[in-house]
Amino acid sequence: MHQTTPPHPEDGNGVDQAYLALERELAVFLRRARASSGEMARAVHPELEAAAYGLLVRLEDAGEQRATDLAAYFGVGKATMSRQLRALGDLGLVARTPDPADGRASLVRITDEGRARFTRVRDARRAHHVRKLSDWDPREIAELARLLRQLNASAEG
Repeated sequence: MHQTTPPHPEDGNGVDQAYLALERELAVFLRRARASSGEMARAVHPELEAAAYGLLVRLEDAGEQRATDLAAYFGVGKATMSRQLRALGDLGLVARTPDPADGRASLVRITDEGRARFTRVRDARRAHHVRKLSDWDPREIAELARLLRQLNASAEG
């Protein structure tokens, strides 16, 4: 008989141990990621909020976007996104330009200054990852990236 999914060991109370382990490891990972985002944000600019660092990542990766699209991507409200973008704009890290597709809307883009600061911090962070994972097989790193991409895609849906 062919099983499509492997069985998950359960404890005596019917609790799926694999999902408990996943939850535990994600909690530790997320806590560390939040702390790291704060450090990276302050490295970009001393007044930058940790949450705003992710906006720079998104704008660098995806290019200019509407604030509403950014809010949807991150799963936050328009007011929260507006506040974060205003703070980034006040620091000179992002700018708004009219949206050619809709004159009532604007597109947010990372500025040259924002890109230079972000790139410096991102490159330093990447070097840190290379050092921390130097004993990992490159295939394991690629597999971890694939699995995280899959997890993120599941969260979007």
